Amino acid sequence: MNPGDDRCPWCLGFPEYVRYHDEEWGVPCFDERHLFEMLILEGAQAGLSWATILKKREHYRVVFDRFDPERMARFTPKRIERLLADPGIVRNRLKVEAAVGNARAWLALKDKGIDVVEYLWRYVEGRPVVNRFESLSQVPASTPVSMAMSRDLKKAGFRFVGSTICYAFMQAVGMVNDHLVGCPWHDQPGVGPGQKKRRTR
Repeated sequence: MNPGDDRCPWCLGFPEYVRYHDEEWGVPCFDERHLFEMLILEGAQAGLSWATILKKREHYRVVFDRFDPERMARFTPKRIERLLADPGIVRNRLKVEAAVGNARAWLALKDKGIDVVEYLWRYVEGRPVVNRFESLSQVPASTPVSMAMSRDLKKAGFRFVGSTICYAFMQAVGMVNDHLVGCPWHDQPGVGPGQKKRRTR
């Protein structure tokens, strides 16, 4: 049997989804730009499937200037209107305006001398929480930790950062490892059969 046959079942819809599961999801990431990208994309996902966002991800990277918060923070109302006419992204005004606002909130944290990578990773004390779930039904939608992150981000001016979005973000960037115990990627996310670990720090 191919070890990949036992992957977490949520990723088996199409090749890009499988690749995301194998190479990225759950891999501890300490890269500031990538953390910002995932926070924005998880907010864009709200009410939709991650598959929808994943298929649009490359276009998001183009029109959101590679998720450079300094550039995004300067998006004008005219630029936002152009984005809302672009079928390559989720054309939801609240989400697009929140992405721009979140870039400004991100920069505001840095202006206060806050290391945003440490700021986010402090919720798990700087290292991944490794869960041992056996089925998708056991995986929570949110936790007290994601609720705390959500509360603090909202106070800092972020939007579309509810506790469920924050937990999905934590899963995506490896703050929590929610690969099922039967998945070949559980023990070493990003280092499943035939894979090499993505360098993140």
